[in-house]
Amino acid sequence: MPRFLIEVAHDEDAKACTKAVDVFLRTGSHFLTHADWGCLDGEHKAWILIDVGSKNEAMNVVPADFRGRARVIQLNAFAFESVEGGKTRIRPR
Repeated sequence: MPRFLIEVAHDEDAKACTKAVDVFLRTGSHFLTHADWGCLDGEHKAWILIDVGSKNEAMNVVPADFRGRARVIQLNAFAFESVEGGKTRIRPR
């Protein structure tokens, strides 16, 4: 199943931080209640790692009020193999 990183930005004031965290916690969604936040380091975003079938499914996890400022990035892992001649080949895992 594909893995996605969801990044959700919010405004840079304490009230906006409190609102964002409150909305995420009130959803009851396991994904949202376990988000990681950068606010205390001045990066006013939440990050969520999620395994779902598509980018659309990942975006639908984000509360509607925050979707306009959210980004969904599909993540890929790669394996590195040595091949004849000392070259390295990269292939998806």
